Amino acid sequence: MVQYKWRVLSNTTIATLMASIDSNIVLISLPTIGRELPQTNATLLLWVLLGYSLLTATLLLNFGRLSDMFGRVRLYVLGFAVFTVGSLLCGFSQTGIELVGFRLVQAVGAGFLFSNSAAIITDAFPPNERGRALGINQVSIVVGAVSGLVLGGIITSTIGWRWIFFVNVPIGIIATFRARADLHEIAKPETKPRIDWVGNVAFALGLTFLLLGVTLGGLGQVSDPVALGLVVVGFAMLAVFVVVEAHVRVPMLELGLFRNRTFTLSALSMLLNALARGAFVFILVFYLQGPPRFLSPFTAGLFLIPVSASLATFGPISGWLSDRYGPRPFVIAGLVTSAAGFLWLTTIGPEDSFLALAAPLVLVGAGMGLFASPNRAQMMTAVPANRRGVASGVGTTFLNTGTTISLGITLIVMASVLPRSAISAILLGTIHPGEVFPSAGGFLTSIHLIFLVSAVLCFAALLPWLLRERSGAPTSPPSPRPAEEPGDD
Repeated sequence: MVQYKWRVLSNTTIATLMASIDSNIVLISLPTIGRELPQTNATLLLWVLLGYSLLTATLLLNFGRLSDMFGRVRLYVLGFAVFTVGSLLCGFSQTGIELVGFRLVQAVGAGFLFSNSAAIITDAFPPNERGRALGINQVSIVVGAVSGLVLGGIITSTIGWRWIFFVNVPIGIIATFRARADLHEIAKPETKPRIDWVGNVAFALGLTFLLLGVTLGGLGQVSDPVALGLVVVGFAMLAVFVVVEAHVRVPMLELGLFRNRTFTLSALSMLLNALARGAFVFILVFYLQGPPRFLSPFTAGLFLIPVSASLATFGPISGWLSDRYGPRPFVIAGLVTSAAGFLWLTTIGPEDSFLALAAPLVLVGAGMGLFASPNRAQMMTAVPANRRGVASGVGTTFLNTGTTISLGITLIVMASVLPRSAISAILLGTIHPGEVFPSAGGFLTSIHLIFLVSAVLCFAALLPWLLRERSGAPTSPPSPRPAEEPGDD
């Protein structure tokens, strides 16, 4: 009989793969959706992506808390069911507003899946195997985000964009029932659950106002003072959130976790890395499908295979080796490799071939794979077992928040170079082959700038690990598994 820990890993990997695929599968279809879905504009298209990422980010902390209260497996199974229903509704959307709304339903399900997967795995696996297990699971998040582009291109070019959502339904139904049958609670839930409603509202409003200001201002939907005001209010609400969490009795975000230096520095490095790579696939999709290349969704997806392949190769290897030799060399190698790839991408031209783009894309993908699992394993191992639900939520919140804000940074850079009308035309796919597009050169310049920012952020993500080394915080391989730890049945 298959050991319980492997049943856990297979189910949670399917879950994170599905949820992460859907974070990007729609991205490569955006120009097609913009043309075919009624009552859709550039802002709605952008919020098809941002709404999903934003709601997932705002829910993760609370869902991690809820899982510690009511049981990780119970809420994990609920997440699968909600995600499947949301996918079905997205496929039947009749307007842009409906699609944004139904993507939020998907995001609720994804929040339950993301916030519990790492905690369930950490409960089931012994310390000396967690790096490899989390490596496979965490790599599925990034592989899903990239492979979603390939699958989205194939599906959109063959049977239509609605099927990028419909394909989730049979998989989701089967996986929901399998999770219900195969998984069981290991960690003991809390007996007196409480929810920090004030903290939840402050965090959600802070991120929402911040991103609204960036997107509406960048697309010219509101005046610059209004956009700046939204950003200021967003930062103010996030400051209120921190104050509330420091004083509320049962906080949404346990600031006490950040007294653990290893946990804090791993989380910071994860955030900076997410800021670096969050807009990577977004900008590449429009580089490949926009002026002057005008590739089909299918061909554009094929161009992105080197990223997925290198990430899928290096991710599990990094997790396995970090269990044996410690995470530090692999985290540093991953960040430096990604930075080198981003710097190489600042030199791409308007008509680079597949082979010319493959080398820097392989570097970026390999760097992502090397970094993800050692950093996450170090972060999860640093906290007590009964706090791993909320710690998992914190980690994935940092990941999703960084990714979401990265899209906002991308729009700011584009808006600093391109006219707002040109940005809208690129996002909606209303520019056609053979048509003169005066801003094509500026678009390429903005792409170079975005990748330069990404490289700088990768180097910045090194700093927490260098600080950890100076402080003497542990970076050695996890100790052998204690005999009483569960997960071997």
